[in-house]
Amino acid sequence: MEVHHARAFLAVAEELHFGRAARRVNLTQSALSRLVQGLERTLGAALFDRTTRKVALTPAGEALVPVAEDLVHDSERAGEAVRGAVAGETGRVRLGFASASAIRPVARLAREVQSRAPGLRLELESAHFSPQGLERVLEAELDLCLGRWDYVPPAVDALVLAQERLVVALPPGHRLWGAATVALADLAEDRWITIPGGPASALGARLPALAQAAGFVPRIVQQAPDSWSQVVLVDAGVGLALTVDSVREN
Repeated sequence: MEVHHARAFLAVAEELHFGRAARRVNLTQSALSRLVQGLERTLGAALFDRTTRKVALTPAGEALVPVAEDLVHDSERAGEAVRGAVAGETGRVRLGFASASAIRPVARLAREVQSRAPGLRLELESAHFSPQGLERVLEAELDLCLGRWDYVPPAVDALVLAQERLVVALPPGHRLWGAATVALADLAEDRWITIPGGPASALGARLPALAQAAGFVPRIVQQAPDSWSQVVLVDAGVGLALTVDSVREN
């Protein structure tokens, strides 16, 4: 049974009048009668008892009503699902994010999605750094990723969401504690804590590049697993860290 057969059958079943049912489904009465007769031939059973005075459902017709309703409802839900997916209102979006500083924008984004497109399922994946996130976007394992990159391949669409400032995290009691600005050359003899990522990481690559421009090689004493741990180690006096102001705000 096709959907248009089901709609025609239900119109007659509910109206019990071919003329009214035909107007309801925008068909001529003869076209509607042919649809119903074709459905009866396909099913091998009469669906209506017809007389000059009335139309009534047969037992076979009564049994078909819930089946036809389910078919029409499924068709409508399929159309709604497709329209919602095309409009970006339903479906699944896999979002990756890197570092502690991304938690607030990700939370804001999740709230916006819930408010504006409650049918859209946002799947969040963390615990990886920007280079790995970009690789997963390229491999179609993620749809989006929030992170920092100095270079984005042409195959990836990129949008700048925010601008950040580099800051130096100093432990309490450091000789430059409280200074409004700090020259990196003044920190040439200090110890440093870094985060993973290496040259492919926009933030991880900053310290070696800036230190080289300032005329020294940073003395790295420890690598922290993430920005939060990095700041904790700074507070413990293990060393300094080059980070961004959004990490400080978190």
